[in-house]
Amino acid sequence: MDLINNLTLGFGVAFTVQNLIYAFIGCLLGTLIGVLPGVGPVATIAMLLPATYALPPVAALIMLAGIYYGAQYGGSTTAILVNLPGEASSVVTVIDGHQMAKKGRAGPALAAAGIGSFFAGCVGTLILAAFAPPLTEVAFKFGPAEYFSLMVLGLIGAVVLASGSLIKAVAMIILGLLLGLVGTDVNSGVARYSFGIPELTDGISFIVIAMGVFGYGEIIHNLSHPPETRDVVTGKVEGIFPTATDFKRMFPAILRGTALGSALGILPGGGALLSAFAAYTIEKKTKLKPGEVPFGEGNIRGVAAPEAANNAGSQTSFIPLLTLGIPPNAVMALMVGAMTIHNIQPGPQVMTSNPELFWGLIASMWIGNLMLVILNLPLIGIWIKLLTVPYRWLFPAIVLFCAIGVYSTNNNTFDIWMVAIFGFIGYTFIKLGCEPAPLLLGLILGPMMEENLRRSLLLSRGDWSVFVTRPLSASLLAAAVLLLVVVLSPSIKKKSEEAFVED
Repeated sequence: MDLINNLTLGFGVAFTVQNLIYAFIGCLLGTLIGVLPGVGPVATIAMLLPATYALPPVAALIMLAGIYYGAQYGGSTTAILVNLPGEASSVVTVIDGHQMAKKGRAGPALAAAGIGSFFAGCVGTLILAAFAPPLTEVAFKFGPAEYFSLMVLGLIGAVVLASGSLIKAVAMIILGLLLGLVGTDVNSGVARYSFGIPELTDGISFIVIAMGVFGYGEIIHNLSHPPETRDVVTGKVEGIFPTATDFKRMFPAILRGTALGSALGILPGGGALLSAFAAYTIEKKTKLKPGEVPFGEGNIRGVAAPEAANNAGSQTSFIPLLTLGIPPNAVMALMVGAMTIHNIQPGPQVMTSNPELFWGLIASMWIGNLMLVILNLPLIGIWIKLLTVPYRWLFPAIVLFCAIGVYSTNNNTFDIWMVAIFGFIGYTFIKLGCEPAPLLLGLILGPMMEENLRRSLLLSRGDWSVFVTRPLSASLLAAAVLLLVVVLSPSIKKKSEEAFVED
């Protein structure tokens, strides 16, 4: 009964005209930011923080939350249509989504992303409302050793992701980890691998590598071929919405992605991001139905599951923020900033001292998810119109938007040169048949892995057995070893198709 009373209070707060307008503004801005390559929710929320001074606390948080989960929706649009993951979580959507678009199935791919996101968002919000306090206890059990083991499991999952050549997949992960080492050492504060270049002391941005390797690399690859043989998305479209068969295949994948995203989103660090990669890995290990397209060639499950996982994760990542005051990612850290601007101390007391804010924010997420579906599904037709633009006009626009997006994150021209360099590196990867997704996961998880490894060893006074004596850490490492055995077993290797190599 308490839950029903609390949700009634929340919907009463969220259904005021002012809060509905700010929820809509947040969702619209989030969608546009997701669609524009490079301009992520972190940069946008950081720019809009000063504007929230003038707003009431509930309206400000509702708008910022709308931007966050709206960007998860929008990020899939460019990933599917132009092979550009604007968000870290959209990296996996690129793999099958863009292949679907090349086959004239951009509409069903975008619809699968939208429907998966809506369902997962609603379930994630329900979990947030019902289980926030007990689920936070689970997150509390994770210390540095557990986080390190979780990330080892994530990286081994990335080996499963690239089922072309195992050696190439491992090489890409190692390259990603090495790129993650560039920057300032966490403990000593000394710059390393920066080669005396001041701009490298902050490390290499994910956006720079994603835009270069996926965006510019693909453009250089296409421009190296004559116009008639280019591997680009054309304007041909076979229906805007998924077929009955698509729905039948999509829904189990959406359910699996939602469950995984909801569980991993609670964990501080890369939980919500890992969920998209993990959801894709699970789908690849699920047997193909007769007549189903192989993964990497345009399987709708490869779009629906990661999109559901990253949206469920983005909703449940509010749990540690609202119940413990611990921001699990950069966006949530900015949300803490917005709360402190309005003299609200994030933590367990928010639920009791400010129930209108807590339950109003949760109720607004359901309304926001509904707004996003109403906004996004009719826009599918408009986004598909982009595909009718001739490639000779489209690629300069992509180059320009990438350059603007990358420049706007740090206001630094050095980043634009870096994107160009990684564009040629991305072209080399295409020529060598290497899949960049494991590289990006290595880049993101590398610094977090190193930080947690060093913290674990500091706390245990250099005793490496801490990783196997703690039950949760030992369980995660055992799962990683089991996954590695499965990947390396000859029978699995024989059956695995070259799913990621684009011909």
